[in-house]
Amino acid sequence: MESKLSNPAPLGLLGFGMTTILLNIHNAGFFPLNVAILAMGIFYGGIAQVIAGILEYRKGNTFGTTAFISYGMFWLTLVFILIAPQMGLPEAWVAPPAFLGWYLCLWGLFTLFMVFPTLKKNGATAFVFISLTILFFLLAIGHWIPGDAGKVFIHIGGWEGIVCGLSAVYLAAAEVLNESCGKSVLPVFAFETGDLKMKLQGKA
Repeated sequence: MESKLSNPAPLGLLGFGMTTILLNIHNAGFFPLNVAILAMGIFYGGIAQVIAGILEYRKGNTFGTTAFISYGMFWLTLVFILIAPQMGLPEAWVAPPAFLGWYLCLWGLFTLFMVFPTLKKNGATAFVFISLTILFFLLAIGHWIPGDAGKVFIHIGGWEGIVCGLSAVYLAAAEVLNESCGKSVLPVFAFETGDLKMKLQGKA
């Protein structure tokens, strides 16, 4: 008998979205970095996303596997970078702000190429990845530029990151509610290439 597999995407999206909101509340300047952010980064943004990615592998979803495991590992590495100075590691091992900018830039480039597959999915998913790409580059610039000018980019990134995280939480809620109710409760703004072409040609 063929067993039906559940959808692990909402788990991964919530792990990503909620942790992103918390970190960017800090980046926006509302609260200092604290244990709540670090704990979410390890357990929900990190481990839960990796689990979701492994489950996406079981479903044969290359995009979901790559996205959730990668961003889960992003959160785990970021938390390690943040707590490393408190662990007694040699000072030479601590990443300076400019190098942390390159770390964020590489994640921005990764997210940029992950945007393109989302353009065949739906508008909600595309928005999550486009806004995340912008967030990474804003934070990278903020770490490259010293002083108050860099902090401005980080604060702007914080506000933008809150929007990005909320969009991921919205998409997770939509997937859970729409599947549970058997109808579209929250729209994900699906777009089909054929329908789009017809609309552009004035045939629909």
